[in-house]
Formats: sequence, structure tokens, C-alpha cells
Amino acid sequence: MASHTERPLPHDERAEHRRLDVRGTRLHLAEYAGTGTPLLMLHGFPQHWYAWHKVAGQLAGGYRLLCPDLRGFGWSEGTPRGYDMDSLADDALALLDALGLERVGLVGHDWGAHLGFRLCLRAPERFTGYLALNMSHPWPRHRAVLPNLWRLWFTAFVEYPVLGRAVLRHWPGFTRFLLRHQVADPAAAWTEAEIAEYVRATSGSAAAAQSLFWQYVLHDIPALVRGTRRRERLTVPTLLLGGARDSVVVPSMLAGAEPYADELRVRLVPGAGHYLPQERPAEVADAVRERFAACAQQN
Repeated sequence: MASHTERPLPHDERAEHRRLDVRGTRLHLAEYAGTGTPLLMLHGFPQHWYAWHKVAGQLAGGYRLLCPDLRGFGWSEGTPRGYDMDSLADDALALLDALGLERVGLVGHDWGAHLGFRLCLRAPERFTGYLALNMSHPWPRHRAVLPNLWRLWFTAFVEYPVLGRAVLRHWPGFTRFLLRHQVADPAAAWTEAEIAEYVRATSGSAAAAQSLFWQYVLHDIPALVRGTRRRERLTVPTLLLGGARDSVVVPSMLAGAEPYADELRVRLVPGAGHYLPQERPAEVADAVRERFAACAQQN
């Protein structure tokens, strides 16, 4: 087993942990037991399952929260390949199969939200609804994206195979900078212990993180330019929650999905940045209740 999977887990007495063999690797799953609708919670970069601990505290057992570490992140084993969105989607669907869950609610943040959109387009029958956090939808308007490409400057230090792995593994100040500067109020969003945890985790998952960004360059950017996703339609009821002060995915990048979705609503959280689960866990929990209230009544 890779050494990063042997690190001590952040303490959260409410979470139960297990590992499941899925598609040639072993994925770590943290589960917050609850009596309500099961929700698959997909983390972003540079985090892992612990990204959801504040939201879990707000929901207080009202939902069964399934918080996996993506392949190669946190305490999930890494592999040489498998970090493109379709492969990660295969992982998520296989994980649901291993858990015996036919249909769940879906919540994603950052890269996890990008993956969530892919899942909803590929297997809409598996999801009762979708809450996406801090991520543009698959049909962003070019006139909104192009003027804001400079905001993704940091990806140039991550995506290239040699440079990216070296930066993430040996330059902890880089990860620390991203965490602190992509929120509206660092002192309110993070404890020093949380920042230290994600810095350590990023060093251990450097190969997976670099591969994730590089696969986006190879596959997703060309698809965006070609308008590949414009031939697809989102049928899963979706709420897209953004931060009004998000410096990575700015509010203008959240508009324009109406022609491609049956039901997609966009809402901004005033005064919040790119890490809503840390900055505004109560608002995220409220959005969970709103999005999945009908599902809970049906169940």
C-alpha cells in the first residue's frame, strides 16, 4: 500500500471508515451515518473526505453521507492511470454498486463538482438530484471564460508531469497559498490544523493531483473548445451554488446553462469564496436540505 494511505486520519468521531476494492484499486470511504437519503459527497483539490466534516456537523445525522477519497487522494490507493473524468466516474458508479445503492443524491465541490456533472450526464438514473459547489457547468459561455482564464494561473504549476509533482510534493507553501487566497476570509475558513492536514495530504497525493489536472488539459479543454457537451442534456434536478467572491470560478461563469438543462438553478452566497463547505457550511447544509427534501419525502 502506498505510504500516504498509512497516515493517521483526521479525528472525527462521527465518521466511520472502510476501504473497498473498486476497479483495480482500493478506495477509502468515510461515512456519516444517518436515517435519511444517502448522499455521495465528492471532494475537490487539494482536499479529501475531511472537506465535508463541517457540513456533516450541520446536518446532524439527517442524511447518510458517503464521502470517498478519489483515486490516489487522501487514503485511497493511487494507480498509474485512471484520473480522467470518465475513469473517475466509473470509480464512483462502481463504488455505489459495491455499496448496493441503486440511486443516491449527489453533492460535489470544485473538481468533485466537475466530476458530478459528468456523472449526471452519463448515468442520470443513478441520482435523485445534484448540488454543485464552486464549479462552472459543462456549457460555460466563452465570453465569460476567456476574460477569466488568468485566474487559473496556478494550474500551470500543477498540470505538467515533472513540474507539477515536484511542486505539490516539495513546495508546501504553494498549497498553503492556494488555500488561504481562494477564500474570502482565511482566518474564518481554516484552522492552522486544517491547512497543515491538506498540505500534508497534497504532498502524498502529488502524482494523482498532477494527473487529474493533466487529463483535464488533454481531454476536457478540447471538448470544451469543440462544444462536445452541447450535444448532451442535464436531466438531473440541479442546484449550483457559488461564492460571490470566488476568485477561481467567478459568478459570470455560472450562467448560460438553461438551454442544456431540464432544471438547473444558480445561487450565489454573498461574501464567500471558493471553499463553501469550509466558509459557509450552514448555507451548504441548507442547500442540501432544500435540494433533497423532496427525495427524503419520497423515501
